[in-house]
Amino acid sequence: MRIAVYPGSFDPLTNGHIDVVERAVKLFDLLIVAISRNASKKPLFTVAERLDILQKVLRPFINVQVDSFEGLTVNYAKSKNAQAIIRGLRAVSDFENEFMMALINKKLTPGIETIFLTTRAEFSFISSSAIKEAAFFGGCVQELVPPYVIDKLFQKYHELKAAGQEGW
Repeated sequence: MRIAVYPGSFDPLTNGHIDVVERAVKLFDLLIVAISRNASKKPLFTVAERLDILQKVLRPFINVQVDSFEGLTVNYAKSKNAQAIIRGLRAVSDFENEFMMALINKKLTPGIETIFLTTRAEFSFISSSAIKEAAFFGGCVQELVPPYVIDKLFQKYHELKAAGQEGW
């Protein structure tokens, strides 16, 4: 069975992420979309909320599993018997950092390949931080994220504003 892990923060899940998923599922028998828990980052959504979003939005893909992990991606991929790690690239500026990580991962676990998938041009400018900022200020993010994510973003910001907190 060909297994790949697509790691990320997915805070929030964007149409660019989904574009990568749509193409990766054609290459592997199982694609594990895994939220990387990073204690140094302060995400908008909790891990449980992001898992919920991923499960609901990615439900149509029958060969996708949703999970979360902490630690090195290659260790997680190895624990799942994955042969590959999927990384999405939006622009040339993403490549340098991703390339360095791929080299480190290859050194740590030679049996796991990193596969880069570029997003379609119409998603190349989308970033989770830009989505959060636009949504926080009431901007239209309709073509950038799935409808379920829009609902969750505005629900979260409504809760944060009601509590007098900043959201992004």
